[in-house]
Amino acid sequence: MTSETSELLADLEPGKRTMSDLPYGGFLVLEHDVPALLIYRKKPKDKATMRLARTGASYLIIGDSHFEYFREFIKELTTKMADRFGSFILLELYKGEPASTDFIIKGPSHKLPASLETLSEELSAIDSRRYDLKLGAQINHTKNRQKPGDEPLFDIDELKAAGGTLLGLELPPVYCNKSGKMYPLYFRMFRDKLAKAIQKTIYEFIRVQTTSDIHSYHNLGRRRIHKEVLKIDRQITEIQSRYQFLLLVAPVNIQALRHKFFETNFEEIDTYHYRLLPVDPDLLKRELYNLRIDEIDDPSLSYLYNEKREELDKELTMLKERGSKNFFYSSIRLYQGVPRNVLAEAKLILETIPENHEESTEKTIDAHQFQELAKVEFEYFKKQAPHFESNIHIREDVNIIMVSNGELYLPADYKMTQIEAQALIQHELGTHALTHFNGSQQPLSQLSAGFADYDATQEGIAVLSEYLGGGLTGNRLRILAGRVVAGEDLMNGADFKSVFHHLYTDYGFTKERAFNITSRMFQGGGFLKDIIYLKGLVELRDYLGNGGDLQPLLAGKFALKHVDIINDLTQRKLLNAPKIIPRYFENTNFSTKLNAFKEGITLSKMI
Repeated sequence: MTSETSELLADLEPGKRTMSDLPYGGFLVLEHDVPALLIYRKKPKDKATMRLARTGASYLIIGDSHFEYFREFIKELTTKMADRFGSFILLELYKGEPASTDFIIKGPSHKLPASLETLSEELSAIDSRRYDLKLGAQINHTKNRQKPGDEPLFDIDELKAAGGTLLGLELPPVYCNKSGKMYPLYFRMFRDKLAKAIQKTIYEFIRVQTTSDIHSYHNLGRRRIHKEVLKIDRQITEIQSRYQFLLLVAPVNIQALRHKFFETNFEEIDTYHYRLLPVDPDLLKRELYNLRIDEIDDPSLSYLYNEKREELDKELTMLKERGSKNFFYSSIRLYQGVPRNVLAEAKLILETIPENHEESTEKTIDAHQFQELAKVEFEYFKKQAPHFESNIHIREDVNIIMVSNGELYLPADYKMTQIEAQALIQHELGTHALTHFNGSQQPLSQLSAGFADYDATQEGIAVLSEYLGGGLTGNRLRILAGRVVAGEDLMNGADFKSVFHHLYTDYGFTKERAFNITSRMFQGGGFLKDIIYLKGLVELRDYLGNGGDLQPLLAGKFALKHVDIINDLTQRKLLNAPKIIPRYFENTNFSTKLNAFKEGITLSKMI
């Protein structure tokens, strides 16, 4: 062993990582706090199997010459790690014969029954039937843990004396053809399931056989974000930043549309006009699909970025389809329609909460007064994170209050009641601006821009914040419910006038609110986004009611379906906890109201 290599193993300081090329074509990634190592020996036309080995927190790639060097290196590493943790597990991966469809697990089944059974069960569960495969797993009790024909890494008794345990895993090469070329979509699924199976197996060993304080199999995934992943993350965020999807599907002639509709006694609605597209959707799609997301070997990150690319692809397609029926069909794909339980909640709200027509007589504040309230909230954020920065824009060319890229935009003529202002502060700033900032403090910029399908979760949290902050009114809840009913009408083929009259005549909305809900639902050609506010609130209630925690959801912009992945990445110390927590967490009735929500309070009772 070279002196340079000996130095690598001289001081395996706790909490650190070693990542280095090795002589003779080898490569090592070693997490000093993980008493486990995946091993792969380089083979011709076998890049796919090497990528499978690289999913581990710690892995060693053995070069194709000077095998004795690697044998000595592994022996010294095993001795050092076993001295520290009491034991050290090594798992060698190799590709089986072309016709094989079985995983072959090689190890001391009598000594590690739980670990090997866990591995067998997890591997057997990998989806194969839909691809006309019949994957199986068998455990072989043998001292020959390597690929038939290869030299053994160790004498098993010698390894045992050093404190190590070696397993072998033969992989059925169903993820590639005979020449080694991958089937990319199946490989991705196979890799993700294999990585989790191995992590669970190693965790079972570590938990029983070592002194390690690792408390979850999630900690056994990769503990660094490769620079190429960070590059892809920045690129996809930059592509997303080149167009403002919601602005581009909103009509620029909304005031004229409203005037004509009311002037003609609700009979005529003119054609929607839209802003010119600042981008060529096809060229942006080309850039999206030039990103090498397929080469991300961390299963969690690979899933997130594949999913985000698909969402941006759908949005870009919709920009090309503005004003057509195809826009509506794409909207269904993006927002997935109106769930039955959400529609039932919406109808209950509209049937039990009357429109409050007295609200218009309450004292109001203007945009400049609201700006001062927002400044106070931003100062509250700065007490938690002194480097927090955001701006407030009062504009003539916006017609709704919104947060974009963490900054607040206010229509110059906007007026609201004090209680509406209280709700909007928590909705727009305590949720949208706050999660934008918290996401910007993460290594991944997409947590600031928003991973796929984050909208429903964000809006669910934002509406919940209105309730927890004491600002959720009956009229506000009715608007959210009206959007769901309008979305269902749209799905059933109703036209603009029918949807308007359903809200105005049947449910008692004012003509202004009925028009606003309807016009938003028909923009672009039929846009279902507005259903997500109530949908997100119902999903959030179910999540929290089943033991979920609210605070971690504020770490950035992501969907509830991503919680396990975000927790996984956080446990691997790849992501951070939220830097800023909203003001309503300090309210004296916070716990009481949150517990009521968790226990399944009917939404109509939240006002």
